[in-house]
Amino acid sequence: MKHVLSRILITSGLLLSCSLFTGAHAAESGSGVAKPDMAAGQKLYTDGDATRGIVSCASCHGAAGNSSIPANPNLADLPYEYIVKQLHDFKPRPDNQPAIRLGAGGAPSVMTTFAAQLTDQDIQNVAYYLSTQPLAYDTAPTATKEDTAERGQQIWRGGIADRRVPACAGCHSPNGAGIPAEYPRLAGQFPGYIEEQLRLFRSGARGNNLIMHEIADRMSDRDIAAVADYAAGLR
Repeated sequence: MKHVLSRILITSGLLLSCSLFTGAHAAESGSGVAKPDMAAGQKLYTDGDATRGIVSCASCHGAAGNSSIPANPNLADLPYEYIVKQLHDFKPRPDNQPAIRLGAGGAPSVMTTFAAQLTDQDIQNVAYYLSTQPLAYDTAPTATKEDTAERGQQIWRGGIADRRVPACAGCHSPNGAGIPAEYPRLAGQFPGYIEEQLRLFRSGARGNNLIMHEIADRMSDRDIAAVADYAAGLR
C-alpha cells in the first residue's frame, strides 16, 4: 500500500509542477510576448543571428532537431512547453545566481551561454518550430546492450519497488513517446545522453525537477545505464 501511495504522490507532484509551469507560461504569453512564430524559429534555429552573436542551433543539434552527435540530444518532436522550460532553466538567474540546470560537477552547462542570448520570444519561436519537426526514427539512436535489456525493461515497465522507484512508463508512456506538454519523449534519444541526465538529476546539478532528483537518487549506476539504453531503443 505504501508503494502504491508513493507512486500516486510522485505522479501528482509531476503533474502539479508541469501545471504550475504551464500556467505561468500562459500568463507570460498574455502579458506582452507574442504568439510563437514558426518561420522565425526555423530561421534562428537553422542560421542563428550573427547580429546578436547567436550561433546556429543546427550546428550542434542537427537539421530540424535530429542530432548526429551523441552528446547533443535530439530535439525534434519534443513538447513545446518542455523545450521552453529547459531553455529558461539554462539561463542564469537574477542577482548572479547560477542557472537551475547545470552541467557535470555543478559547472555551468555549455547551453547556459547560448540560452542567455535568447529573448523570451526567441525561445518560444524555436521551441514551437522544434515541436513540429518529426524525429527521424530510421536514423535515431537505439539500444545496444543486450546484457542489460532485461533489467532496463523491468525498471521501465515496473520500476524498482524496494527502492520506491516508479515505472518510467507511467510518465514517459510505454513506448517512450512521452506525454505532450508534460513529459519528454525518450524513445530514439541517445542512450548516453539519457544516462548523463539521470546522473545530473541524481547529483542535483540538474536542479529543475525535484521529483526526478528523488527518483534518480534511489537508482544505482547499473540501474541508470540499463534503463537509459532500453529507453533509447523504444519505438
